[in-house]
Amino acid sequence: MKVYDLCCEHSHRFEGWFASESDFQTQSEGALIGCPFCGSHGITRLPSTPRLNLSQSARMEGGQELQNLQQAYLHAIQQILASTEDVGTGFAEEARRIYYNEAPERAIRGITTVQEREALADEGIDVLSIPMPDVAKQTLQ
Repeated sequence: MKVYDLCCEHSHRFEGWFASESDFQTQSEGALIGCPFCGSHGITRLPSTPRLNLSQSARMEGGQELQNLQQAYLHAIQQILASTEDVGTGFAEEARRIYYNEAPERAIRGITTVQEREALADEGIDVLSIPMPDVAKQTLQ
């Protein structure tokens, strides 16, 4: 089993496990590897550090720490999804309507382009960009 440190074009780092170097190459060339945070298929392999043979308990502690962080992240995403209204690609326009008191004030989420986010910032409208992992676009358990 080959374990590689990978990075997407948006600088999200993650691990990929492959049966062989050839398996990694095939999946990479076929755009079959996707970032678990944003879904991007623009993936590059990073230099990997050597693996150390640690005791079972040391491996479990590190793995548990990572699992706890992932669970906390997914829980935060669930809270955002539960407490906001999805306005889709109309986010920038709806944010303006709320800001200028043309629509009721409420927490919204949606999709914007970089240019739309910059225009909102120029108008003094604060927005927060949070990359949603593909798993969050499905029903979260």
